[in-house]
Amino acid sequence: MARYKPAHRAARPGRPEAFGTGPEAGSPSPSSEPDATRIAGTAASSGGGGGAATLLLDPEPAVATAPVPPVEVDVARSGRARRDSRRTPVVAVVAGVVVVALIGTSVAVAAALRGHRAAHAKAAASSAQAAQGAQEEETAATAPAQLSVGLGPAGPTAAWVKAENAKPGSAGWRLTDIARDNEIEGYADRVSINMGERVSLYISTTTDSYHVEVYRMGYYQGLGARLVWTSPTEAGVRQARPTVASGTNMVEARWDPSITVQTTEAAWPEGDYLFKLVASTGKQSYIALTIRNDQSKASFEVMNAVTTWQAYNLWGGYDLYEGSDGRASDGNHRATVVSFDRPYKIGDGSGDFLGNEYPLVSLLESQGSDITYVTNVDVDEHPERLSQHKALISLGHDEYYSLAMRNGLESARDSGVNLMFLGANAIYRHIRFASSPLGPDRHEINYRSASADPLTGKDDADVTVSWREPPTNDPESKLIGDYYQCNPVQADMVVSDASDWIFAGTGVKNGQKLAGVVGSEYDRYTPRSAPTPPNVQVLTHSPLVCRGKSDYSDSTYYTASSGAGVFASGTIAWIAHLDQNCAGVNCAGPTLIKMTQNLLATFGAGPAGSSHPSLVNGPAIDEGEKGTTTTSSSSTLFESPGGSSASSTTSSAPSFTNPPSYPYTPPGYRPPVTHAPSTTIPTSTTKPTGTTAPGSIPTVTTGTPTSATTPTTHTLHT
Repeated sequence: MARYKPAHRAARPGRPEAFGTGPEAGSPSPSSEPDATRIAGTAASSGGGGGAATLLLDPEPAVATAPVPPVEVDVARSGRARRDSRRTPVVAVVAGVVVVALIGTSVAVAAALRGHRAAHAKAAASSAQAAQGAQEEETAATAPAQLSVGLGPAGPTAAWVKAENAKPGSAGWRLTDIARDNEIEGYADRVSINMGERVSLYISTTTDSYHVEVYRMGYYQGLGARLVWTSPTEAGVRQARPTVASGTNMVEARWDPSITVQTTEAAWPEGDYLFKLVASTGKQSYIALTIRNDQSKASFEVMNAVTTWQAYNLWGGYDLYEGSDGRASDGNHRATVVSFDRPYKIGDGSGDFLGNEYPLVSLLESQGSDITYVTNVDVDEHPERLSQHKALISLGHDEYYSLAMRNGLESARDSGVNLMFLGANAIYRHIRFASSPLGPDRHEINYRSASADPLTGKDDADVTVSWREPPTNDPESKLIGDYYQCNPVQADMVVSDASDWIFAGTGVKNGQKLAGVVGSEYDRYTPRSAPTPPNVQVLTHSPLVCRGKSDYSDSTYYTASSGAGVFASGTIAWIAHLDQNCAGVNCAGPTLIKMTQNLLATFGAGPAGSSHPSLVNGPAIDEGEKGTTTTSSSSTLFESPGGSSASSTTSSAPSFTNPPSYPYTPPGYRPPVTHAPSTTIPTSTTKPTGTTAPGSIPTVTTGTPTSATTPTTHTLHT
């Protein structure tokens, strides 16, 4: 008999807990942690085939809520997912009830639940009105994105987001004993899933056992996340060493699956999730997952930049910037293909989520914004879905773009979808995808050199050089308005057009400095050296020195003929500074939060040009700065993996050394270090409490493991 305890029972529609109140998740409170509802499954094999499962449902614990109707389990996997006939444990959370079964018995499980659901429906259908009410209640429970939309100071809000963040939060998502020597690590078989789909985890550990805690990331009374589910204790297995492909240096962890988790729409709403892997020794790491709602018509679509996370992922010794020659690591031995079938070394398994994305996610959720979530891989696969929303939000470091992604954003803009680039260095590298053994689009290809790419002369539009280089010749500035310049740098952001609507309510004046906001990479409006839209408005114009050269970082805005507005912050550090409670008179947090809210309010209303057409001042500002250094479309300032500066007429890597030193530490730039054991992101001077101001992000500590796994034979759980 298996006894598994759900983290929380799904909230009933119309009965959200009070926003900003409630005990921390995981505390022994009857209101937040009801006794587990137990489902015992037994399977009898027949001639080697799948057995039948018997479900024994214990009575509901005594809680002050009406019974929640069971939800049917759809056992069919997505057509894009890997079909594996091996018996991996499947864990399903159904309306607050955890179901454990073997894949071979899933059909019987689903049949039993369907029968139970049918009995409930028959009892509820005493009248047509009662049946209609039951159906509406079930729909509300399983489709939270369809709840009502309101309007707040930062634009459209969604009742489901407010209700979700009113649930008890937990600070337990933080890592307290980081795995630094491969004690526990893992990855998921997909970068994202649609609500209600399942995901398989591939976990390797040097310890005897482990468990997994799943957190949905948000605001949650300033605690930063909600504990959604905790796995039972699993036997630890040290999986095989990674393989390195000859010719491409692609690293892949061809492991056996460890746990398969079946999600449900009610218990696992769309959002960004961190799976916290906890070894029996206490060592911890993450697996990141985005849960989508493919039917969403939310005002804002938040796009996780997983292709950039993977490009800088040095797990196994190779990424798109460097690799090992047997003695040292340098750019001459870098990979030309990287695989999602391996853990992330950066962010302790979370990729770049905590450093360059999470502060904005927490701010949006604190406001109850009408949001939905995707990865940029999803945009590659379904660019047409961008038109379902009023604005797309590109996060802090969104560098690596496929042709479908780039075309999708341009088509969305041309149909009136607003674009917010809250970072820098976006759409700089051109990539394309290929399939891995686990499914499509899990190999990311970037040759950097046209002569090395086998598509050169055959399909020049998809050759993986930088977008500004031949044969592509399509600089990012044509879409963004800004043009990537240089790194590393740390400088103040200087306001240049304080009368604009973006600064409304901030009280800033022209020439005012926002301390430390520019860095570590930056963009500039450069109409003399790169093609740009003709009606760009420069909002901030910030002098700096990068590699001994004087230059500027610009925040820009323009409106397209469709009416869409396009904003670019011109700095990677924008999102990391979204801290309401930062200390000091030069704190930029409140000002940046208000500017972000102004953007959300305008972009969430529809095409921004209808109310706020761009007021052209860019050419005049650029004309006055002819003496400063800008980079041309054929020359890019960069730092080689060894740390020296150079100039190249061919594609070259941004200046992260081995490994990349982000998430960086705001508000000041921390120089790159070699194989930094950890990175601390201080974003608040006080511990978050239930009264923490919206927008303050809990302090995050991250680090990086240091070596690859060693060989072992993995025995599947039965």
